[in-house]
Amino acid sequence: MTDLQINEITPKVVLGVAAHPDDLDFGASGSFAKWAQDGADVYYLILTDGSKGSDDPNITSEQLIKIRQDEQRNAAKAVGAKDVFFLAYPDAYLEVTMDLKKDIARHIRKIKPDVVVTTDPTVIYNSERGFINHSDHRAAGQATVDAVFPMARDRLTFPELITEGFMPHKVSTLLFSSFGEGTFFVDITPTIDNKMAALAAHVSQMADIQSTQKRMKEVATLVGGKMGVGYGEGFIKVDIST
Repeated sequence: MTDLQINEITPKVVLGVAAHPDDLDFGASGSFAKWAQDGADVYYLILTDGSKGSDDPNITSEQLIKIRQDEQRNAAKAVGAKDVFFLAYPDAYLEVTMDLKKDIARHIRKIKPDVVVTTDPTVIYNSERGFINHSDHRAAGQATVDAVFPMARDRLTFPELITEGFMPHKVSTLLFSSFGEGTFFVDITPTIDNKMAALAAHVSQMADIQSTQKRMKEVATLVGGKMGVGYGEGFIKVDIST
């Protein structure tokens, strides 16, 4: 693999942005826990209300929203995150709109992260894995990219945010969660148990939590093997120079 980078950042403030409760915990919770243990302030921003993620005929969307928010808060505690923010856009209907970009930019200006973690909007499908990426994941990633650059940075973009007290902020590094060929890897061997605990918090989403944990440990082992460590998480890393 070319341009391999391992553990080359020590962020002070990290913001994870994703469509649904549990997205960040699958892709990055081991890294969040590591950075939190190293002294970073870690925050989650969940864009949708998670109201569609159940096959249970006896549960309503309103009940599911509360369940999934509680699960996400518990998962965030497991990695040592400072707080979780919910925008509550309708699950499964997320679109890349100016309102969504502004809402994300507002949180970037409020929290002032040096590192933002999100989903890769370029991943549409993987035929080998029989996988189609949820449209919400793609929308979340694209809107976050646009919010990071240039919208959170530029003073004349969304001037109403300045009126609200949110001054422009430049993000230094953008990380896209990558379960495949990443360019940046984090050794999560010391925090693999935090990741497993974060995943276990999402009871409503897993018929068999132990099976899910086993599968994600196998993924982390494969990524860790690229680094010569026990467990790892991979990302596509973009250092923003302008």
